[in-house]
Amino acid sequence: MDWKMTIIWLVLMLVLALLEAATTQLVTIWFALGALVAMLASIFHAPLWLQVLLFAVVSAAALVLTRPLAKKLTKTTKVPTNADRVLGRTGVVQDAVDNTAASGTILVDGAVWSARSADGSPIPAGTRVTVERIEGVKCIVSVEGKE
Repeated sequence: MDWKMTIIWLVLMLVLALLEAATTQLVTIWFALGALVAMLASIFHAPLWLQVLLFAVVSAAALVLTRPLAKKLTKTTKVPTNADRVLGRTGVVQDAVDNTAASGTILVDGAVWSARSADGSPIPAGTRVTVERIEGVKCIVSVEGKE
């Protein structure tokens, strides 16, 4: 009977390790370690209740002790783009902004952006506008001082 449990723990460990290899986050590695310890216990003829207990305790301990480090190592940082720097900036309408015709451009910080009016009203060329937000590749603007 002991060799059957050894094989079960081995298969569980391999499945968990393969799942870990297939993911980009540390998800199952702790449980694979617990299965390894349980498999070793079954090789030394430990009773099933002890194998299960070792699996649970080792998995939990590994999770608790290494999760903060794992989170720090796999932490994804938001990479700022240049797009967000135009938020709140003032620009000048180059081509009249008309939401109905889906047209309009503004010049802000030396770059030309497609623009749409925040309130839906047309904005003529030459008008100073404030960038409220960005949706896709378009600046959503309002006439400066109007808000």
